[in-house]
Amino acid sequence: MNAADALATMPYAQFLGVEVLVSDTGTLFVLPFRDELIGNRWLPALHGGVVGAFLELVATGELFTQTEPGRVPKPIDFSVDFLRSVGPRTTHGKATIVKHGRRIANVRVIAWQSDESKPVAAGTGNFLL
Repeated sequence: MNAADALATMPYAQFLGVEVLVSDTGTLFVLPFRDELIGNRWLPALHGGVVGAFLELVATGELFTQTEPGRVPKPIDFSVDFLRSVGPRTTHGKATIVKHGRRIANVRVIAWQSDESKPVAAGTGNFLL
């Protein structure tokens, strides 16, 4: 199963409108900006829960591309580091599978907005396969 098909089965990914772009350099996940995703109207900034969920969805989507069909990755734990304010713009994410064992996988994710060298958030998670 590819990442786009996997995310299409997840209601929260559909609600967020997460898109998947596949290229020669790998899989890129895109969270289009919408006003409903704002958590702090004063800054304005995206809600931290939206950012964390997006990172977890990126990790899950990447695992779907590397896991045999029929095995659904289930999160064991996931931690998020907020590095910068996540402004009202489209957010991009990319995952790296650090370890893919028979039962457990470890994934690292970064998210950025306008410049990949300036990440706005990072996440690390362990998943049961």
